[in-house]
Amino acid sequence: MAKIPITVTGAEQLKRELHRLKTIERPSAIKAIAEARSHGDLSENAEYDAAKDRQSFIEGRIAAVETKLANAQIIDPKLLDGDGRCMFASTVDLQDASTGERLTYQIVGEDEADIKQGKISISSPVARALIGKFAGDTAVVEAPGGPREFEIVDIRYE
Repeated sequence: MAKIPITVTGAEQLKRELHRLKTIERPSAIKAIAEARSHGDLSENAEYDAAKDRQSFIEGRIAAVETKLANAQIIDPKLLDGDGRCMFASTVDLQDASTGERLTYQIVGEDEADIKQGKISISSPVARALIGKFAGDTAVVEAPGGPREFEIVDIRYE
């Protein structure tokens, strides 16, 4: 399977989630199953069914996170030598050509994307338009309302 890029911060978040799932959530689900089982007849025990469903969800999430970590190519933006080019994990300051609005985005992996935190997915239209460009270049983003132009003001690797 191909390696999937992820930032150091994103990998740490996944590791924390995996630790929480294995040390807190999984034991809690096992305890809930045991408690529900002690109530008797399992065929009509909704509490038992809910506990088993929760355990199944937790085990599935553990497997998914472990797979993501196993296939991750962890990229530290501080170690990048992008030569001033916009690339994965870089932080980009933009100015909307039509409104003058200034925006700052970090280009991250799919699982890390959070527009409220200024993190956009590498596969987003904005990131695709920015990749490979330099400060001073103009990027044209194909938006649902038509093309939008952004001037790249600065590119940082932090």
